[in-house]
Amino acid sequence: MSHILEVKNVSKSFDALTVIDDCSIEIEQGSITGLIGPNGAGKTTMFNLIAGVYLPDSGQINYAGEDITPLYSQALFHRGLLRTFQIAQEFSHMTALENLMMVPADQPGEKLSNVWLRPALVRSFEREIQQKANDVIDFLKLGHIKNELAGNLSGGQKKLLELGRTMMVDAKLVLLDEVAAGVNRTLLKDLTANIQRLNRELGYTFFVIEHDMDMIAQLCSPIIVMAEGRKMMQGSIEEIRANNEVVEAYFGGGVITT
Repeated sequence: MSHILEVKNVSKSFDALTVIDDCSIEIEQGSITGLIGPNGAGKTTMFNLIAGVYLPDSGQINYAGEDITPLYSQALFHRGLLRTFQIAQEFSHMTALENLMMVPADQPGEKLSNVWLRPALVRSFEREIQQKANDVIDFLKLGHIKNELAGNLSGGQKKLLELGRTMMVDAKLVLLDEVAAGVNRTLLKDLTANIQRLNRELGYTFFVIEHDMDMIAQLCSPIIVMAEGRKMMQGSIEEIRANNEVVEAYFGGGVITT
């Protein structure tokens, strides 16, 4: 079994509050792995550590065979590790297509000297980026909104657009935080289907925080449960529903339904 991500004995505190407590997690390459747990379990902080928003106080994070523990978000972006939907924002006064074209870094047109001295290079690169953006639009079936200002899109359409932005940099591991929040059921079905297609057809690995248990059950295998800053268990939705400790920690003794 090949692991694209290994979190080893990681801890993180803020002042006197320990949020992540000697936690270890492994993500198999090519999987869609879910992360669930009660509020305050440390899920979002774990994502922030993996994505380089915070650095851990102790422990180690390996990605694609490399120790990325001391690296911040920008360096991880260039390595194909992206976090979406929570901290990334669209450019509201640009079209959906233009938003996609803005994603690739180090474009020749960003340098004024290239605009003046190497205009052919700038035009050639822009044509390539535009073609790739159109390919992404077609893949996600967003042609009907590609010329719409991003600020006018619905919440679900913005999340589909954000998924498209990961395709502009050929992401390898994508962290999805609360992907279902604010999305109507029709667009959520489209979003789920596109995540599955990216996983199946392009080999993306996804790590998903989600409270919508129907979506988790449909999309994710395996599922990791966190509680009090630690990994509590990992398994299928059936195994999780059958685990009394998980049910007690997550739902106070209620029933996990899907």
